[in-house]
Amino acid sequence: MDSAQIHQLFSRLQATCPKPTTELRYHSPFELLIAVILSAQATDKKVNEATELLFQAACTPQAILELGDTRLKAYIRTIGLYNAKAANILKTCALLLEQHGGEVPSNRAALEALPGVGRKTANVMLNTAFGKPTIAVDTHIFRVANRTGLASGKTVREVEEGLLAVTPEEFKLSAHHWLILHGRYVCTARKPHCLACPIRDLCAYPPPETS
Repeated sequence: MDSAQIHQLFSRLQATCPKPTTELRYHSPFELLIAVILSAQATDKKVNEATELLFQAACTPQAILELGDTRLKAYIRTIGLYNAKAANILKTCALLLEQHGGEVPSNRAALEALPGVGRKTANVMLNTAFGKPTIAVDTHIFRVANRTGLASGKTVREVEEGLLAVTPEEFKLSAHHWLILHGRYVCTARKPHCLACPIRDLCAYPPPETS
């Protein structure tokens, strides 16, 4: 895919959703951090259902620590891996209070030092909470990048670096969201909706009738 095609691809995705954002519901960087930690191997819908009640009860590091392990788990038990996630959330809350004055740090190293926060979560926070042009590669973006030929790679890091290298600067801030939404609703894993795809003619993936 050449630079003109890449520009066209993002222009079309932009046209489908001019102001994209995460589907996770939050009111502060801290709430977003907790939601993203919970979202690993879970749908945004499930996370939103859990955090709607959780954040009414506790929406700061101190308040979640005061809930304690048992009460926190009661709010998130519908989410996969909730035992491990609860442990990481409590440790993260403690570190935020001890090292960052209860605020979520806005630099990668500090974010990745928090329990339960890896590179993908850090990228989401840097992009969505702090407005930095990072691209967090999840399963949807990995699939879209490889299928389209936009940024082929065998690992998440390869795809991330490829996307950062080819995405025009004007689209970098929102690229993460456009690609996730495209993978979630159009370029789905099992039965991609190629006939309804706005970038079909730019894509290297064979459509159903020729696959």
